[in-house]
Amino acid sequence: MTELLQKVRVIDPVSEIDELFDVLIADGFIKEVASHIADIHPDTQIRDCQGLVLGPGLVDLYSHSGEPGFEERETLLSFLQAAAAGGFTRVSILPDTSPAIDNPALVAQLQQKRAEDNLSPLLPCSPAPLLHIWGAITLDVAGKQMTELADLASAGVVGFTDGKPFENLALVRRVLEYLQPLGKPVAFWPSDRQLTANGVMREGVDALRFGLPPIPASAETTAIAAMLELVAAIGTPVHIMRVSTSRSVELIASAKAAGLPITASTTWMHLLLDTKAVKSYHTSLHLDPPLGNPSDVVALRAGVRRGVIDAIAIDHTPYSYEEKVQAFAEAPPGAIGLELALSLLWQYLVETEEFTALQLWRALSVSPAECLGQKVSAILPHQPAELTLFDPQQTWKVERKSLYTLSQNTPWLGQQMKGHVVQTWC
Repeated sequence: MTELLQKVRVIDPVSEIDELFDVLIADGFIKEVASHIADIHPDTQIRDCQGLVLGPGLVDLYSHSGEPGFEERETLLSFLQAAAAGGFTRVSILPDTSPAIDNPALVAQLQQKRAEDNLSPLLPCSPAPLLHIWGAITLDVAGKQMTELADLASAGVVGFTDGKPFENLALVRRVLEYLQPLGKPVAFWPSDRQLTANGVMREGVDALRFGLPPIPASAETTAIAAMLELVAAIGTPVHIMRVSTSRSVELIASAKAAGLPITASTTWMHLLLDTKAVKSYHTSLHLDPPLGNPSDVVALRAGVRRGVIDAIAIDHTPYSYEEKVQAFAEAPPGAIGLELALSLLWQYLVETEEFTALQLWRALSVSPAECLGQKVSAILPHQPAELTLFDPQQTWKVERKSLYTLSQNTPWLGQQMKGHVVQTWC
């Protein structure tokens, strides 16, 4: 099929372009980009795209798949459906499935499953988004015994992480030494679980007001400081996941200024909400790490704009209704986000002019790809059509029938949303 998108707003962080163009797409490639395309084949499907935004496909650094082991939360197919509906053309799943992704056989099984789902008529796009698989650093992501890292690398994992905090720094040091020659990304979530204890909310006046067990910011910052010392000593590049405090941003900024080979990400909900939102006790606001205080949110947003925080991750974490219908402190932490993130980030960051459209799109596409050691193509002729078409003004309601994900653990359930993905080219 040949499609002509007329007068679409092209946001291309690769070329630093934010302008109106006509874009011709055919056979999976961009054929032409010009201010006006007049020479059109009679079979071309023409679409008036005034008011719409066209950008590179979004890239998610890390999220959770229910399959294998928790298919009632999410299957691989529903995960890919949700990703495509949210504008994501590349997604990366964490290894904390059941069983954990700690051996080449399971990597091959998931790759085969993705291939089977690839052309499913139930997908919002064809083919399916590219699926990346994080390999576990330790067996059963238990933080004790290293996996066969070289075998997992040969099996095609995108990189290595447990997606969980490490308690044994000697093991972390050894992992960094082993991984150095493999040349694959490695991601850590620095968090001191002894300091976290039984906390469920960031320490501060709101935690006192709401009567919830607090987690000090030092639970994160001391772990980041230790991680940075190890990176300085070993030299292996590291990605720091789930940054959530203002002091963490300062530590990462100083480390980058000193030349340490690190990248960092925060999650989309940590950019949008702070501790005041927990007043509702909605269990989908129970996150780990917890939502920050207002000063943390200010620092995280500034960190993303400045590039100290390289990327925005979705960290899509589906849970069943029954799992989340508990007291706030008892419910498992996490929320869905693949189908919601772009709409809400655009509405609250771009439309308020706190971010430029280029800044947001870069943090959701080009930068996360770079953290994975990949590139995103510019929106230019002869480049692959890996694109997302977005309508910032379209309204829709977040409800079961409007979502592809099998879970509904989000504080926005039942609410009207502004901004919707129109089409994804994978």
